[in-house]
Amino acid sequence: MARAVQQRTLKTRARLTDAARQIIAEYGYEGLRIEEVVKRAGVAKGTFFAHFHDKDALMDILIGAEIDSYLDRIEVCSPPRTIDDLLDALLPLLEFMSCERYVFDVILRHSGAAACDAIGPIAETFARHDAVVAEWLADGPFRNDVSPDLLAQGIQAFSVQSIALNFCAINNTVPLRTRLSEYLTAWLLPDSQSAAAHSAARA
Repeated sequence: MARAVQQRTLKTRARLTDAARQIIAEYGYEGLRIEEVVKRAGVAKGTFFAHFHDKDALMDILIGAEIDSYLDRIEVCSPPRTIDDLLDALLPLLEFMSCERYVFDVILRHSGAAACDAIGPIAETFARHDAVVAEWLADGPFRNDVSPDLLAQGIQAFSVQSIALNFCAINNTVPLRTRLSEYLTAWLLPDSQSAAAHSAARA
């Protein structure tokens, strides 16, 4: 009996998330409304709140899953040998994170950058991002005076800062890749000797 109830619960949750993904495909993340989700899923509004605390909780799951799919692709990339290699690997994820101001706001709220009641899918992807990038940098051609973990955390911080500035009216004239390239060059290749070696590696 308990197993049957659990299966029904999982099926209902899947119907809700599938309906939400359909709406997002049509109207974007900001265009999602709970009323439309329950209508398409064929359930009562109360059923939605039995599965998700609010719209943000649903978005945490959906956006977290999308970030994870990008990290799956990043994880199988060859370790970057240049800043351009690093940008090529990370930009698809960052373009998703910046696809809508609403998406970026949800990511910030659930990443651990703002107070949250619990660690959810988005926060877990931030930790996974650091682990993947740190492994890349362990034997890379970049600075070695700080740990790969700290380098990875810096890359993530500069990525978030670059996206935030691109949403600012007085700073949005610089392309995301250009802005982040400047940050990462300063962070990963801080002295002229390293910069020269980096240029030689690209030649």
